[in-house]
Amino acid sequence: MTFKTIDWAGTSVPALGMGCWAIGGPFSMAGRAVGWGAADDATSKAAIAAAYDAGLRIFDTAQAYGTGHSETLLGEVLAGKPDVRIVTKVGIGTDPDTRSLTGWETDPAALERSLDASLFRLKRDQIDLALLHPNELSVEEAEPVFDWLDHERAKGRVSAFGWSTDETQKAQAYANRDGFGAVELAANLFFRPQALLDTLHEDALVPLIRSPLGMGLLGGRITKDTRFPADDVRAKDDHWLKLFDEGRPNPAFLDKINEVRALLTAEGRSLAQGAIGWLWALDPRAIPVPGLRTPKQVADLAGALEYGPLPAALFDEIETLMDRPGADQTRPG
Repeated sequence: MTFKTIDWAGTSVPALGMGCWAIGGPFSMAGRAVGWGAADDATSKAAIAAAYDAGLRIFDTAQAYGTGHSETLLGEVLAGKPDVRIVTKVGIGTDPDTRSLTGWETDPAALERSLDASLFRLKRDQIDLALLHPNELSVEEAEPVFDWLDHERAKGRVSAFGWSTDETQKAQAYANRDGFGAVELAANLFFRPQALLDTLHEDALVPLIRSPLGMGLLGGRITKDTRFPADDVRAKDDHWLKLFDEGRPNPAFLDKINEVRALLTAEGRSLAQGAIGWLWALDPRAIPVPGLRTPKQVADLAGALEYGPLPAALFDEIETLMDRPGADQTRPG
């Protein structure tokens, strides 16, 4: 049985999407790598096709991911599939020639050009959900972007919009705006943003979950011996990457995984399936969008839909063991 929830349009959908940051390949901002390193396009397209075939219908991308390359791959595989829900993000300028991000973008004329480019790459006439990408913008700085999104929605080029933010007051500021339907936030076993989730529930906003696997730590393949290459964002010492330290996984988080592994993998789940089930137990309305790079990863994560949320007893036992070491607000995706 496929576990389902309700999307921002009120449609029943499988409660899992495909995150498409990693398939964008290498790109940078201010000289720092912000992608996930090299990606093979043929493998990426096979993963997109496998996700669709497995029943996933929400594909989460951004203009920034590979400076448009992630959108291009989605367009090549998913064109002509009207049941797909495309989520993309606006508000960060891109330079595809240098595969670099140029900073925050709030000017309506520039935003319109960037939306034109997204629709062309995605081979679509409409974006199902357009998210403001920069969490760093203030409520006041974000207003012209949402004003512009209002106009694009009136023209039919955007169906709904929202914000990719981890800050409760920013979600509250626009929660009652017509067309504002979802917030994308970071949440995972190590980071439980209860106040924001409660706000989204009160305001009937859909929670899209970034980093549901802790940027790969909960995927089951990363060990204490893992080293990330220089072009992988996880190799950097950004303040929100407490999960990693000097290009290595933070051992405190790996130790915590081992403490709760048996509970997450109960009833035959893989570690990743258990981590997704934990999120659904936390909030059954949540739509996690884990990054998927290969058909093998797709098969594993799609299997979580057959298990559904972790049983309450398992969830409660895990929570008694989680002190969430050093996990302040992450900012992936």
